[in-house]
Amino acid sequence: MSEPVNPFTRLPDLALRTYGGAVIAASDESFAERENLIKPGPAGFTPHTFGAKGQVYDGWETRRRREPGHDWALVRLGLPGVIRGVVIDTAHFTGNHPQYASVEACAAEGYPSAAELLDRADWTTIVPKSPLRGDTRHEFAVAADGETARRFTHVRLTIHPDGGVARLRVHGEVVPDPALLTGLTIDLAALENGGAVIGCSDMFYSSPVNLIAPGLARNQSEGWETRRRRDDGNDWVTLRLAGQGRIRLAELDTTNLIYNAPSHARLTAADARTAPPDDPSAWFELLPRTRLQPDTRHRFRLGADRPATHVRLDIYPDGGLARLRLYGELTPAGLAGLTARFAAGTA
Repeated sequence: MSEPVNPFTRLPDLALRTYGGAVIAASDESFAERENLIKPGPAGFTPHTFGAKGQVYDGWETRRRREPGHDWALVRLGLPGVIRGVVIDTAHFTGNHPQYASVEACAAEGYPSAAELLDRADWTTIVPKSPLRGDTRHEFAVAADGETARRFTHVRLTIHPDGGVARLRVHGEVVPDPALLTGLTIDLAALENGGAVIGCSDMFYSSPVNLIAPGLARNQSEGWETRRRRDDGNDWVTLRLAGQGRIRLAELDTTNLIYNAPSHARLTAADARTAPPDDPSAWFELLPRTRLQPDTRHRFRLGADRPATHVRLDIYPDGGLARLRLYGELTPAGLAGLTARFAAGTA
């Protein structure tokens, strides 16, 4: 299979099962279950593994159509947001892949049923009907303006006329509902709350986006891990918080990192409303350089009361973390910014 070539593939997969995504309905799943579409990781394949319905596939596969029409799968995004690109991966489907595929999206608040979405939702085409090849990763950028550049909650993959797709990836930028965050102590760095990774020194083994993903990391691959440094420097990650806020408690989690945890870590912060983050003098210390233990959830009360919009994590000298949590509350300005983003439906 070809390697990712589009910048949008570095953005979070809004549909990922471990981020809360779900395939809530499909027209058919006779040969392979619809839920496989949004599983984490690449699709696997073991030749000559046959069940009662044929070769076993790690993907979604429909029966051979003997009448006009097409098949579809309806996905609820785990993280609603602005979609920047879609990947339709037909890995291991060679003589049984669809000829064409298209993708639509809609915005539906609350918890509508599949029937309600299919009957009443206002669907927008984000990927027009496009040809597919077998055993190929197809990357489709979504226009950054017009009707497609707004917050969506669901997508519908349509394949023409039938066949199998291994994975569906929906990459984009999270736009949270501020009504769920108002007046609460929240994780200001969390992906689901609108936090984002905007820079890092190294992502050799795994993405720094994993640091702010929902839930706990089940293994090393679900955290952030860098290569071994052979110089005198150190590795780092820079985050944009969900909005301007005051951070009260930091959690640095090295779970699953036993022989490759950092020896120390440091947290600094900046407030872009008062000084640009590219100005070194804008940064102030949240957590001084502090020793870490392997395979441990470290929790630190923070004394700084200054508001922040950005945080930098430095690890010494290299290694990785499973998760970074920054608990606090939004300032009025931070909440106003989130509210404006939500109202506009843009990232």
